[in-house]
Amino acid sequence: MKQQILRRVPLFASLPQSEIDYLAANLLTVHLPEQTWLIQEGTASDRCYILVDGAVEIIKSAGTDEERVIARREAGILLGEMSLFSQEGHHTASVRAVSALELLVMTDADLDALLHRQPQLAYELVGMIARRLEQSENNTILELREKNRQLTQAYQELKAAQARLVEQERLERELEIARQIQSSTLPRRLPRLAGYDFGALISPARAVGGDFYDAIPLGHGRIGVAIGDVSDKGVPAALYMSLVYSLLRAEANRHRTPGSVLLAVNNLLIDMEVTHMYVTLVYGVLDYDRQEFSYARAGHPYPILLDASGRQQILAERVGQPLGMLPAPSLDEQSMPLPAGGVILLFTDGITEAADPLGSSFGDKRLVGALQRHAGLPAQEICNSLYRLVDRHCGLTPQQDDITLLCLRHLV
Repeated sequence: MKQQILRRVPLFASLPQSEIDYLAANLLTVHLPEQTWLIQEGTASDRCYILVDGAVEIIKSAGTDEERVIARREAGILLGEMSLFSQEGHHTASVRAVSALELLVMTDADLDALLHRQPQLAYELVGMIARRLEQSENNTILELREKNRQLTQAYQELKAAQARLVEQERLERELEIARQIQSSTLPRRLPRLAGYDFGALISPARAVGGDFYDAIPLGHGRIGVAIGDVSDKGVPAALYMSLVYSLLRAEANRHRTPGSVLLAVNNLLIDMEVTHMYVTLVYGVLDYDRQEFSYARAGHPYPILLDASGRQQILAERVGQPLGMLPAPSLDEQSMPLPAGGVILLFTDGITEAADPLGSSFGDKRLVGALQRHAGLPAQEICNSLYRLVDRHCGLTPQQDDITLLCLRHLV
């Protein structure tokens, strides 16, 4: 069997049978188990191997991130022979057994003796070395091409990532500008009226949002208060909110009743044909001389009204449709006294729909109870306390909707 294997080695193909028999009888035979490292890349050696039985993997950069199998070889080949012809005698790749191996060992002394016995073998040896060098050069070129391709791809991906980063930074700057502009449209100071206390809070779910509130001096002992919630979120909602905010301020000074103000705003929104968006809104007028609060509700959550004892005053349930959808929406219009010690809370549904990690909403009942417990605080502190309670309720759950509160207290 060894003779047959030696004959299959290209370098030995032209040797006479007597030489083949001599090598089979005199070369050292070794056996190695599976997964043994036969040759380590970069190490020096004075011998090569003839694979008689089994299979091996030829591996480059073994033990590194760039480790790769470049070939699989079976019986009838030389292994490690190129190290015998390099000046340093270092192996250019590693060899690992993938099965049990039987090998013949040929030292450099064995090779020298063979060349003395068979000098014509030198020509075969030169040809083999030339072919191996050409193959190694071709492999090196292919590796360099692949690395160049990978570098080019990595460079293009880096350029794309940098472009995305620049674009993201630009968008963040624009969002910050939009947030500042939106924030500047809200009242910088709430009204200060003898016997009354105002407070407000807004927390967008994103950099900018669709919630708003306002307090509009109307003269003649009257002040308008409003809270609204646009159907969308983000920049589109913020733009629509700014439009509604401006229209509401303009129409509040042209019409006397809250209902007529909202209908006028709705007509303008319909004329502008802003599709796919609408706004829910409560606009009320406080007549502080008469201690009366009148409001119009357009699809928005009902205000919460507490009397001086902290008892909730139940409001009549009436239809109120959002603005910007229908030419003539139905509005819920109501009036009520606001006695000394009374509290009115306007809010958006972002607070009642805020959910904890299990999906349980904060809800109207919790909101009313919290307002009753904090009704004796200043109006701004009432808003701050309610928001803290909601934030605690949500825990680690991200805020999904804008939260806005507007509180009015009639002081005792």
